[in-house]
Amino acid sequence: QVQLVESGGGLVQAGGSLRLSCAASGRTFSSYHMGWFRHAPGQGREFVAAISWNNIHTYYTDSVKGRFTISRDNAKNTVYLQMNSLRPEDTAVYSCAAQMSIQTMAIREVDYNYWGQGTQVTVSS
Repeated sequence: QVQLVESGGGLVQAGGSLRLSCAASGRTFSSYHMGWFRHAPGQGREFVAAISWNNIHTYYTDSVKGRFTISRDNAKNTVYLQMNSLRPEDTAVYSCAAQMSIQTMAIREVDYNYWGQGTQVTVSS
């Protein structure tokens, strides 16, 4: 089992920045690819970004490229999502997820094995 706890959400004005953190406990953190997803009201869960277990590969959905950066610190069992130039349409609950590294890094939520509870990000216009 892997337990994931997100933090860092909040209310920010458009154009502002937030950094989300996801702390992992349980089995070896470096054995997992990590992803961030978001869920806005009335919409399905959306992939945001992913990072490979070895910190080499990253992938972003088009709408956040150039604005968001995913990173991880395996020594601290933590993955981060730096969000800059935030827009009202980024408002959502952001959740981190872990995928076993034996699999190819994925963007589908069904491929992830463990999930955090989420943290609310609200961007005002």
